Amino acid sequence: MKTERQISPWAWIPSLYFAEGLPYIAVTVLSLQVYMQMGLSDAEVTFYTSWLYLPWVIKPLWSPFLDLIKTKRWWIVIMQLLVGAAFAGVAFTVNTSLWLQGTICFFWLLAFSSATHDVGADGFYMMGLNQHDQAFFVGIRSTFYRISMVVGKGGLIALAGFLHKNFDIQWAWSLVFYGLMALFMGLSLYHRFILPRPSEDSERKQVSASQLLRSFGETFLSFFKKEQALTTICFLLLFRLPEALIIPISQLFLQAPKGKGGLALSEIEYGTVNGVIGVAGLLIGGIIGGMMISRDGLKRWIWPMTAAITLPNLAYVYLAYMLPDNVIAISAAVFIENFGYGFGFSAYMLFMIYFSQGEHKTSHYALCTGFMALSMMIPGLFAGALAQAVGYKWFFVIVMIVCIFPFLVAHQLRIDEDFGKK
Repeated sequence: MKTERQISPWAWIPSLYFAEGLPYIAVTVLSLQVYMQMGLSDAEVTFYTSWLYLPWVIKPLWSPFLDLIKTKRWWIVIMQLLVGAAFAGVAFTVNTSLWLQGTICFFWLLAFSSATHDVGADGFYMMGLNQHDQAFFVGIRSTFYRISMVVGKGGLIALAGFLHKNFDIQWAWSLVFYGLMALFMGLSLYHRFILPRPSEDSERKQVSASQLLRSFGETFLSFFKKEQALTTICFLLLFRLPEALIIPISQLFLQAPKGKGGLALSEIEYGTVNGVIGVAGLLIGGIIGGMMISRDGLKRWIWPMTAAITLPNLAYVYLAYMLPDNVIAISAAVFIENFGYGFGFSAYMLFMIYFSQGEHKTSHYALCTGFMALSMMIPGLFAGALAQAVGYKWFFVIVMIVCIFPFLVAHQLRIDEDFGKK
């Protein structure tokens, strides 16, 4: 049997974090694409798909109990197998008369499997590497997670568009999801043999479920007793409010027909514009944001980053009113909006780390990520209905009006002068 020392991290970290990102993109982006192309209204699409964020919202509630059952290594392998089964379920049901009920059921299975896989993968990363390697590979894991975004938001949507030229839309998506099934079955088998077996990831547990439940209750309550806890919750829920409204609607708007007020991009054009150029803007903005905070600290950049996560949304006001046919102009607007979001999101992520400092920092950070998912879920539930009621032009104007909320919550934050500096 191979030991931890004999297996290079390069053999499993890239594949593990690619496998972590792709199901999340499938749940949050591909599901919306499928339902839009199957003819559901904007209100129906965003309502159904926003509920799929729920597993990531409540993930902190069940994650402490996974270790009581099996190892993190076991959870990774089994969840990848279950993700593959969920993709197979979507692939089969999308081509039946009960496509809506069937795909929703399997997208839910996919969401819960993916959220559980996240817990196992992130915990295993810390167990499988020493501190030096953890620091070295943090950029590698992030890179391959982002690559999964390009593949999901760009490549798979473009592939479905290519297949749509020869098959009806149901068969096109069925083939895409069968391909994802095969990929994750292979990843599960690969990780079954290649993942190291760190001694820390043992099945011998020292605490009972009741002890863990009591400890979790104390940790949960301590989160709300921390200084500026209420301010932090408001910040986590409202700082991304404009973006939470734009993300689902932009996907619909960019592909909606001209008669409906959209830009009528084809699947291949949309995959390129949003999945490649948009993700590039997101990546570059995030990298520069991290560099700026590292140089000057979070407090110095909180206001510029608040402006960055809000004001570039004007790009969609421009697109909705001008309806340009030029793909380059559309790409530039999407790049600018994503760059601003990536740059501003750096402050959001760093503040979660800042608030989580101290005792129970891992659990408190997990609770922060739950609120982060909730901040996307709640606005999405009614974003489509709002866009349908007022039209895309007024919807993006309303988004600019609600940009006041990120400034209001950022104003209430109290941050140490030197936090984030090298």
